[in-house]
Amino acid sequence: MTPGAQIQATIEILDAIAATGSGRGRTPADAVVNGYVRSRRYIGSKDRAAITGRVYSVLRHRAQLDWWLAYARTGAARGLFVIDSRRRVVAALTILEGWGPGDLAESFDGSKFRPAPLDQAERNLAEALTGRSLEHPEQPDGVRYNAPEWIIPSLRARFEKGFAEEMTALNETAPVDLRANILKIDRDGARKALASSGVRTEPTRYSPWGLRAEGRPNLPGEAAFKDGLVEIQDEGSQLAALLVGARPGMRVVDFCAGAGGKSLAIAAAMNNKGHVVACDVSGPRLEGATKRLRRAGVHNVERRHLENERDPWIKRQLGAFDRVLIDAPCSGTGTWRRNPDARWTLTPQDILELRALQARILGSAARLVKPGGRLVYVTCSLLPEENERQLEAFMAAAPEFTPVPISAVWKEVLGTPCPAGDPWLHLSPARNGTDGFFVGVLERRPPGKAEEAGAKAAGGAKQGE
Repeated sequence: MTPGAQIQATIEILDAIAATGSGRGRTPADAVVNGYVRSRRYIGSKDRAAITGRVYSVLRHRAQLDWWLAYARTGAARGLFVIDSRRRVVAALTILEGWGPGDLAESFDGSKFRPAPLDQAERNLAEALTGRSLEHPEQPDGVRYNAPEWIIPSLRARFEKGFAEEMTALNETAPVDLRANILKIDRDGARKALASSGVRTEPTRYSPWGLRAEGRPNLPGEAAFKDGLVEIQDEGSQLAALLVGARPGMRVVDFCAGAGGKSLAIAAAMNNKGHVVACDVSGPRLEGATKRLRRAGVHNVERRHLENERDPWIKRQLGAFDRVLIDAPCSGTGTWRRNPDARWTLTPQDILELRALQARILGSAARLVKPGGRLVYVTCSLLPEENERQLEAFMAAAPEFTPVPISAVWKEVLGTPCPAGDPWLHLSPARNGTDGFFVGVLERRPPGKAEEAGAKAAGGAKQGE
């Protein structure tokens, strides 16, 4: 493909992403990119890398690009125009890649598969932005850190002094992490198997199963992946599954299993012994786990489709599980490195709806935990209102559940120093090199102890009065 054809493809993909709308029902950018490329077999691997790189560059820096476009639109470029995918690409080429007006004119020439020629306003725009750097001292925080302005206060509350560093890390490209499938091979063996086909990896910092790949290899095409020796899984997600503390012979439920990534890891920790129930309200997502389970050699996982978070199956299984994992639906703010488009489609209403759903899921799934068992609440969110605030509200209504300090769980499962303070685990890109994750572990007291704790709490309240 010519540079101009690559640019036209970039514009078309960005238009398609914008057309999916906002909110939780939208189509993710990676799915849009994959669909576009699959329908155009003439796009080779190098062209795909160039196109995808530009698409994600625009998505990552959209707020700053729009700021400069607004600057140009208000007079510096001497011409009015709407801010759309085409103008964002012009701004990205000019500011991020250093293209001049002449370079742009060569690719925007209206030839077959290339963008239409620049109009006068766009030529003025290119001139106004030539030589500009992406950052400007007048940019507000939402622009400087490429995040919706309304979410900045919650992220500041989460990171405090490390806010700038974490926001910068959230806008970088995420690494490719793998989990060695210990049902078939250990981590060193998996590393050697990958190296034999040219994929170089390093052990991850925290997860004893994790490998971090150099570059961006095509892992689904590798024999080690096809043979089920490795799974693609962020180190933070691996740790969340490990901290469930599942052991051989236990009964475990993965309440929001999706395509089964954490169920696979839990089954491996249990050495295929015991019983794992992977639940989800999406039948297609659960069906997608079938191939993964077979490839990994997992045979102790049962898939269970739930109608909703209060499915009748739950009532029939009250107090039947040693461990209940809730990988709750959330804002996904911790995965913005991988899904930069998500920051521009998330709305305040989404957060309100997600918090209500999380509370309902917690209240329902907790009934599955046996006395002495554990409830493990996980999100890939960085927002306190989806994490510790959610658990605090739950425990206020369910005093039989009490926090297990994450340092104790970490030592029990991993035997290494815990990288977080008690009682919860917070992982983030800048501090830990993982996606953003929250893990809270609660234990259900036996009935007598729960009643005693409730009585003490009530007595304390009366004394306070």
